[in-house]
Amino acid sequence: MSGRASSRLSRFEKSRFIGARDTMIVYDCDDADQLARLESRLGDDDLLGRNLIQSFGPDTLAEARNRGFSLASC
Repeated sequence: MSGRASSRLSRFEKSRFIGARDTMIVYDCDDADQLARLESRLGDDDLLGRNLIQSFGPDTLAEARNRGFSLASC
């Protein structure tokens, strides 16, 4: 894991992969473009307020895919 954890979402600072349950898209928070898209969605769509954000344990793309999520396209 890279040293980018400080730029992750404050409520999910230990999570690299964050999913949006309304679209079943997972975002890699270590990718600056994907993190910016997720942050935009958080503000525009109130995903946190509607309880539509999910982290994964273990925090891997394989686990997110196992739960039916697809990686956000670049």
